[in-house]
Amino acid sequence: MIRAHGKEMPEELRGARILVVDDEKLIRESLVECLAAEGFQAVGAGSGEEGVELAGQRTFELVLCDMQLPGISGIETLERLLRLDPSMMVLLMTAYGTVETAVAAFQRGAQDYLMKPVLLDELFGKLGRLLEQRATRLENQALRMQVRQMERSEGAGGMVGSGPVMRNLKALLARVGPSRSTVLIQGESGTGKELAARALHELGERKRDPEGRRPGRFLAINCAAIPADLLENQLFGHRKGAFTGADRDQPGIFTHAGPGTVFLDEIAEMPLATQAKLLRAIEEKEVLPVGATDPVKVEARILAATNKDLPSEVAAGRFREDLFYRLNIVSLTMPPLRERRDDIPELAEYLLAHHAREQGRPFTGVSREAMQLLTSARWRGNVRELDNVLERAVILGDGPLVQPADLPPDLRRDEEDPDAVEGLVEAVRRFEKRHLERMLALCSDESGVPDKKEAARRLGIALSSLYRRMGELGIGGAN
Repeated sequence: MIRAHGKEMPEELRGARILVVDDEKLIRESLVECLAAEGFQAVGAGSGEEGVELAGQRTFELVLCDMQLPGISGIETLERLLRLDPSMMVLLMTAYGTVETAVAAFQRGAQDYLMKPVLLDELFGKLGRLLEQRATRLENQALRMQVRQMERSEGAGGMVGSGPVMRNLKALLARVGPSRSTVLIQGESGTGKELAARALHELGERKRDPEGRRPGRFLAINCAAIPADLLENQLFGHRKGAFTGADRDQPGIFTHAGPGTVFLDEIAEMPLATQAKLLRAIEEKEVLPVGATDPVKVEARILAATNKDLPSEVAAGRFREDLFYRLNIVSLTMPPLRERRDDIPELAEYLLAHHAREQGRPFTGVSREAMQLLTSARWRGNVRELDNVLERAVILGDGPLVQPADLPPDLRRDEEDPDAVEGLVEAVRRFEKRHLERMLALCSDESGVPDKKEAARRLGIALSSLYRRMGELGIGGAN
């Protein structure tokens, strides 16, 4: 039974989405009708299972849930709903009020408790208070996220992550950044090599010119994206008349950067002839523009990045050994995302806030189930792939939390990830398989056929042992 009320609901609280879970049809439909009359978007569910299913399909600000339900209980329904969306407010209803029942409900996450028969004055009073509470909580969460983003922007180039791997990397950046040394940044595609380069540049600028009176520029160039005959011109510039169309002198990025930084991404793709000229730029601090007879002095610091194994490129004759040693004064390796899974929640929060702000969408976080998918996924594309997944979720989802349904259907757990299991034997097996596969790939020719003898040598094991382990671990080509 629902008793009438005579108070009007505040205008600013109208429109909230409310889920009513009650197995008594008359009470459920009466509540939905009363809520709709007050301007709420109300939906009813006759069981806990149905309520959880509805909450997985759309977002509700508040749930009215009966304690006594067929199937899963009201308490279990409450727990499942809050796993889907911790920001949801839950108001439990019961005809059998006891202190123990109320305590159990609050311990499991309920925000308030309502006795049947429902008094509408009491119901709407509680609804108003809970919805205001929720709005305040979400506003505070948003403010905390903004503060954390401001703190990150003042750190190592905005690099996100506080796990042990990232702490060590940031400590190394802090030591190397203030120097003017050439740095080689290695890592898989999408791990943030340019972000690390920008952090080094910013740290170097603070040391070089703390007052900022003579700012140096950060100029990046992708050596794989520019045709070989144009790359040298981009780097070193040209003189008037050097080629058809060269109607004036044009300085290259080494000159444009001034005392700043030149970041050479995908350095392994640079032609050998250009590598020789880059070596001179590093050693002599001068460049020779195309068509020039006199070199030009330059000041820029050089940072380089690659996702290839440069020693292997040197051995294959595709990269100059002397240039490798000049670039490799200090080497940084950007860890793949699968090796820093403890940073994924923080990264997801940071990236989600960025896309929510850019798209103007009401997202404040990631649900527990969605976060479990994110932290256990393969992430072959590393942080770049995570960024794309969250941008997609912001565009397609309803908010305020990213749900599993908002994530790509092909996002799967990495079944061979050593970090995804606790048992030592299985973790070691997965690590060994992944390491052998990586070494076989590094020792492969251009057609992808691995040199198993070379792989065994680099692994420090006999060739027969390599074949045996490949067979035991199910790696192809063991025969």
